[in-house]
Amino acid sequence: MARPRAEHPRTKVTNLRLTEQERDEFEAKAAELGLKNVSEYIRFLHDVFAEKEQAEATTLAGYRKAYPASQIRNFHSTKHGEILWGDARSFLFNKAKPESVDLIMTSPPFGLVRKKSYGNEDADQYCDWFRPFAEGFKRVLKDSGSLVIDIGGAWVPGQPTRSLYHFKLLIMLVEEYGFHLCQEHYWWNPSKLPTPAEWVNVRRVRVKDAVNCVWWLSKTPYPKANNKRILQPYSKSMKHLLKNGYVAKLRPSGHDISEKFSKDNGGSVPPNLLAIANTESNGRYQDHCRNENIAIHPARFPSALPEYFMRFLTDPGDYVVDPFGGSCVTGAVAEALERKWTCCELSEEYLLGGKARFVPEVQPLEKKRDVAYDIAPPCAQPLNEADIPLFEDGGAKRPASLTKKSKASSEPKAQDRLSAS
Repeated sequence: MARPRAEHPRTKVTNLRLTEQERDEFEAKAAELGLKNVSEYIRFLHDVFAEKEQAEATTLAGYRKAYPASQIRNFHSTKHGEILWGDARSFLFNKAKPESVDLIMTSPPFGLVRKKSYGNEDADQYCDWFRPFAEGFKRVLKDSGSLVIDIGGAWVPGQPTRSLYHFKLLIMLVEEYGFHLCQEHYWWNPSKLPTPAEWVNVRRVRVKDAVNCVWWLSKTPYPKANNKRILQPYSKSMKHLLKNGYVAKLRPSGHDISEKFSKDNGGSVPPNLLAIANTESNGRYQDHCRNENIAIHPARFPSALPEYFMRFLTDPGDYVVDPFGGSCVTGAVAEALERKWTCCELSEEYLLGGKARFVPEVQPLEKKRDVAYDIAPPCAQPLNEADIPLFEDGGAKRPASLTKKSKASSEPKAQDRLSAS
């Protein structure tokens, strides 16, 4: 009996040149997967790739359907940009053009333990919540563009240990969505209060948490950038060397310091530790909010932070997007630097306050840049270690002195007891 004709007969032959090692590896992999030969292994790889492409297409189509353009609308427009009121995912999947954005500069709601007024997400569910944004960022960002995420840490509830949510987010963006970590930055806020107070001031087993992680990522290993745009003033010692000359030599560390070290380049390359105080409590934005009885956004980053990355990574006329716009600090900086921009924000109240950054005219950038911050060396205070024992329980219990005070303050006074009786 004749074999029935196949619906899609394999009548074509393709020659594939392989090295002997490649062929051995292909045959070994085929056997490992239970396939008969190299041909079946290649078809298997093709099917896996096709399924992945189909899944990605389905996901994108699903996001476009889930976040229609009707969920976002214009709130305010300027010469260079616009504020959009609504869900940023609608903008990312249905408004913005693919590969049109040069810089995504944003500070998403942090994964905090306690709920804040600006709608932060729970730390343990943060990555799942962020996935649509990651897909949208990948869709709209140019290959030469950058994604910059300012993100604060969180503490595990009830104990002095840190959540790993922001590190998990970074790993997810790199391993699952194909972003590259260009360089991590750390924003040090010199004016930040000692928190969390329970572990820092009361039980004395942790130090002040004063640094935010800032992840700088990109779709390719080579986004456009130039650090000559963000130089900082030379230190006094460097100015002395430039004035009096430097003898080229090999340092004990092994670094070969050449004569080029004495060349004046107009300033020094800044480190990835950004010392920017977030102390603004009085200004046009705050005054407007108080006068109009509008809530002041509690988690604004200072304008110097987006300015640093805009100057570093974009040119005038480039397109900057902040999907978590808040009070539109990113938009105000982009407008002042003549970048095209879009800020998205869900809260109308925050946008009503943020509008003051643009009306009646654009808020100018801060001109005073000569403030320098010193980090004092630790262990500088004289002490006798015998007088300051370690907490052997690691802070599991409050100090006895505080416990006694707490009990004493909670007990009713004699007069209160008499009146109660």
